[in-house]
Order: sequence, then C-alpha cells, then structure tokens
Amino acid sequence: MAGVWILLILALSHSLVTVQMEQSCPLGFGTAQHGCEDIDECEDDGNPFRICGQKALCVNTIGSFFCQCEKGFQSSTTRTVNFTFESSAKCVDINECSEIKGICGPNAKCSNTISNYSCSCEQGFISSTGVASFRQENNVTCRDRNECLEGNVCGMNASCINTEGSYYCVCNPGFKLKSGKSNFTGDLDQCEDICMIDKTICGNGTCHHGATGYYCACHAGFTNYGNKKSSCTELDCSVFKDINKLKEKFSVVKDDMMQLNKSCLELIESENPKNLSGEDLLTLLLSLIDKLLSSGILNDNRKVSTFLNLVELALGFIGPFTTAMETKRTSAQTELELLVHKGSVLPRGARTLSSKYAQLNIELEVAAGDPSYYPGFTTASLLSYSNFEDSVNGFFSAMKPDEGQSFKINSKVVTVTVSNRNTSHLKEPITLTFQHIIQTNETSHTCVFWDSSEESEGGSCFAVLMALYEIEDKFELQLITWVGLSLSLICLFICILTFSMIRSIQTPRTTIHLHLCISLFIATLIFLTGIAQTDNRVGCAVVAGMLHFFYLAAFCWMCLEGIQLFRMVVLVFNTHFKTMYMMAGGYGVPAVIVTISAFVNHRGYGTEK
Repeated sequence: MAGVWILLILALSHSLVTVQMEQSCPLGFGTAQHGCEDIDECEDDGNPFRICGQKALCVNTIGSFFCQCEKGFQSSTTRTVNFTFESSAKCVDINECSEIKGICGPNAKCSNTISNYSCSCEQGFISSTGVASFRQENNVTCRDRNECLEGNVCGMNASCINTEGSYYCVCNPGFKLKSGKSNFTGDLDQCEDICMIDKTICGNGTCHHGATGYYCACHAGFTNYGNKKSSCTELDCSVFKDINKLKEKFSVVKDDMMQLNKSCLELIESENPKNLSGEDLLTLLLSLIDKLLSSGILNDNRKVSTFLNLVELALGFIGPFTTAMETKRTSAQTELELLVHKGSVLPRGARTLSSKYAQLNIELEVAAGDPSYYPGFTTASLLSYSNFEDSVNGFFSAMKPDEGQSFKINSKVVTVTVSNRNTSHLKEPITLTFQHIIQTNETSHTCVFWDSSEESEGGSCFAVLMALYEIEDKFELQLITWVGLSLSLICLFICILTFSMIRSIQTPRTTIHLHLCISLFIATLIFLTGIAQTDNRVGCAVVAGMLHFFYLAAFCWMCLEGIQLFRMVVLVFNTHFKTMYMMAGGYGVPAVIVTISAFVNHRGYGTEK
C-alpha cells in the first residue's frame, strides 16, 4: 500500500514540473526534453496554404510566422507581398495595367490577367518583333503600320495617304464621293466621276473629264471667267449690244467702250479667254469714267442710266481678273476700292471698303451669295464719283415733294457692286455711310438709289438726298404770340412800377409780388426776343438756360407767397420773412437747379436745329 502512494506522489511531482516548464516557454515555442522548442505553425495542420488562405504561402519564423502572396498577387490590406495572420488579409491579383502607368509603352494597350498581364499594339500599329502579345521586359515597341502598302485598300480612282496609326483615302482629280465627304476609310465608299454624280456642277455649261480632273465648257452667253473648274454664270453684255448708238451718245469714249465690249464678248464666246488683264481693264474703265464726267454729256436720265449700267457691268467682269486681293485706285473723277477673294471655300467675315466721302460695311457671305452657285470667287467694290452729283441733281421724278419743297444731292454718288447675283433678299444688311457735302442741321436727309427702270427692285448707285426747306411756323400763330406776350410785358411793367414806387402799400407780400413780376417780365422778354435765334448754338443754349432760370424763379416766388399766407393765417406774431431769406429762396434755389442741370448735361440746353 505504501508503494502505491509513492507512485502517486512521483506522478504528481512530474506533472507539476512539466506545467512549470510549459509556463516558462514564450509564445511560439513549446517544451522539449532539453527546454523550449519553436513551434512550426505552418505544419500544424499539414497544409501550409490553409492557414494563410488562397494564393498565399505560410513562412515559419523563430517564435512566429507570416504569410507571403504568390507572384502576381498582393495583400488586400497593406498592398504588399507579406502580411500577418492577425491582419485578416487575403491575397488579391495585382492589376499591373492600372498601377503601373505606361507599362506597355506608347501606342500599346495593356490587358490584365490573373497574376499576370500582357501588352498588344493599338489598331494601326504593329510590334517591332512581329509578335501579337508581349511584356515590358521583352523590350518590344509599337511602330506605325503602313496600311497603304497592304494592297489596294482604297479601291479604284482613289489614293491612299498613311497617317500615324491610321490612313485615309482621297479621290483622284475628277472624282468624288456621292456622300460629299472629302475623304474616307475602308472599301465601303467608292469614288465616282464628278460629272456623273453632280449634273449641275458646271451650271450653264457642260462637264468634261480631263487628265487633270473635270472642266466646264460654258454655253453661249455664260462664262466662268477663265476658271475651268468654276460654275458657268450669265454675263450680260447687252449694255454694249447697240454699240453704234453708244458711240453716238458717248463719242468721247468710243474707243474705250469698244475695248470693254471686246473683252466682255470674249468672255462669253471664247472657251479660253486670253490676254485679259484685270489691272489694265480697270485702268481703261476709270479713264472712260473720267472722260465722261469731265465732258458734261451726262445731261439726261437715259444717258445716266446707260452710264451706270455700263460701270456696274464692267466692274462685275473685271474684278475676277485682278491679281491682288484688295485694289485701291484714285483718278481725277473717281475713287475705287475693289475686294476680290478667290478659292474653292466660301469666304466669311465682315469687311469694310471706304473712300473719302463714303464707307461700305459688308459680310463676305452676303457678297458671295448662294453657296450652290458659288463661281469660285467673290468680289465687292465701292466706287465714289467726285462730281457726279451735279449730273444727277434734278432727276427726282420718283420722289413726291410737298408744296414748296425741292431736293438736292448732299453727298457724293457711289456705285456698289457684289458678285452675288441675287441681291433682292440679303441675309445680312449692307451698310453704306455717307459724309454730307453741306454740313447743316436744318434739313432732313434721305438715302436714295438710282432707278434705271420702273421694274427694278433696287439699285447699285446710291446717294443722300437733302430737303431744301424746313417746316415753318404759321403766321397767324406767330401773330398771336407777339400780341399776347407784348400785352403781358406791358401789364407786368405796370405792376413792377406800382409795387416798387408806391410806398404806402409796400409790405413783405408786395416784395414777393414785385420779384414775381420781375421774373415773369424778364422770362417773357427773353422768350419774345430770343426764342427764334437758333443760328448760334452757344447763344441758343444761353437763351434756354436763362428761360429755365427765370421761370423757375417765378414758381419759387409763387411758392413763397403761399408760405407767407400760411404764416399770416396760422401765426399771430413774427409772420414775415426776412428779405435775405426770400432772396435765397426766390433766386438761390433756381440758380442751384440750373447750375446742376448744366453741369450734368450741358447739351440739354439748346436744340439740335
């Protein structure tokens, strides 16, 4: 029995020793025969992946362990490869495409995969090694792919043009797309003969296909001004149709008119007009105008109409042949500014043409007209005549003057031309600004144009018309004014004498009455003598200012009269004003008002007339 107790005591002693040894080992260590020993947490369950999760390896360390993500993965919390078990992190795929900017280089796109990535060239580029997929470490670059070398990518009647990363096709001269686009890509579009696609491309002409593209052969009476790719438009040379009659009317310029007629006919009769110099023709035209205006033969309206039609026609066909975009010419009788824009693109923007006495503001779109009939050029001209107003004065049959009224041209006459064939309905207004010959404010002015025919809806020749009388006052009204104001002056003068000379009635009230009469007397006298003196603007302004002052003074003295009566009724003692206070109210207040008015708006006194 004693042996059993001994064995029990030994067992308890061993257990106590073992517990004490385990309590003495740190975390991550276990007991061994000779002390503490590291615990390999990664081998506890026999599966090193289970303790750290998917795509992670468990790595044991002395007294501890950590988890390590496989290649291409990282911790979901720390964004690093290693993490601890306590962080509750897991391994997630690294998106190299978003985290490493430009990883594939220029002209390449990145595709992310699980634990990896791949690069491929963008459309229009190929890799330097020819492979379809690559990585950064392969040192592969993407270079432009020349699609134009890969067979007939544009089809018939088109040329291929390579660009960085792409290409496009353009039609050969004489061909275009039905869609109207200037270029295309792929084989869905096809270039076709322009003459077959657009039957109206030549306007009043026939379209032909040549080695350098299409060209237009104009019908009789039409021209494209030497530009074979422009639409044919009508050129009316009818002003020269009876050249013999013109020579009789304008004998002094018969040779010049013959030359202009020859040039006009050459444009509508010859397919290839040659030897037409816009500068030479312009010199010829200005010389013709000088001779006609200085000769004085433009003495009836028919000659004037013929002359203006001739000038308008000549400017119309000379403009396209000038080489400079802007031409300015001055002669003895004229001043000309001519604007020419050439090209396939319709011009846009505002322009200003000017001479010494007139200015023209015009939008180039208005000068060009309908884009569907654009002839390949746009012209606008402003021609100012030096003394032409003397020839056209008196031809005002279309005007309806009042009784006793007459008209006179009060500006230089100008001719305005544009290449737009339809000027009856303009999208934007054309503005003409004239300078008056006679600077006067006593008449009304009207902008007029020369009407060559009764059927015309407008014109190209303009001037400013001046009415030579202004509306006069009726004599009866003037008589009533003179008589009435004269009687008022007499009565006011009698009142002034009465209030100032009879001492027995002089009181503060009569003093107010005296100054009221003085104010009305002076105001009436100024009105009667100065209201019609408007020749001098300064004198007129002085008269207006004085009238303003004295009529205000009259109202102020009437106001003082009312205040004086109030004081006499309500107050028993001290009912009278001091003279100084009355003067300040009667004349000081109006003076302040007039001074402020003159300072704020000094032009308010007087009249524009």
